[in-house]
Amino acid sequence: MLKNLKLERPIAFIDVETTGTNPHSDRVVELSILRIQPDGKEEYKSHRVNPGVPIPPEATAVHGITVLSISEMGHFLNRTLWHDQAALTSSLRPWL
Repeated sequence: MLKNLKLERPIAFIDVETTGTNPHSDRVVELSILRIQPDGKEEYKSHRVNPGVPIPPEATAVHGITVLSISEMGHFLNRTLWHDQAALTSSLRPWL
């Protein structure tokens, strides 16, 4: 599908997996970004984090992420990715 896409600038697709569908109470368990350059080069990054709350079976049925698979991961707010806002902002700026 993307082989016929003619890009003038990079494009990024962002996927967020959470513990549910409520943005006020549910938490992130995975953040993934696929960036495609105009020359077709792809960059993919994915980070799983421990939400600090149980993952309901209904959410696991959608994304396949279980409490056991992330129990050793750092908590969302403790991840370096989120603490180093300057690096995060500068790395995303070209994508925006």
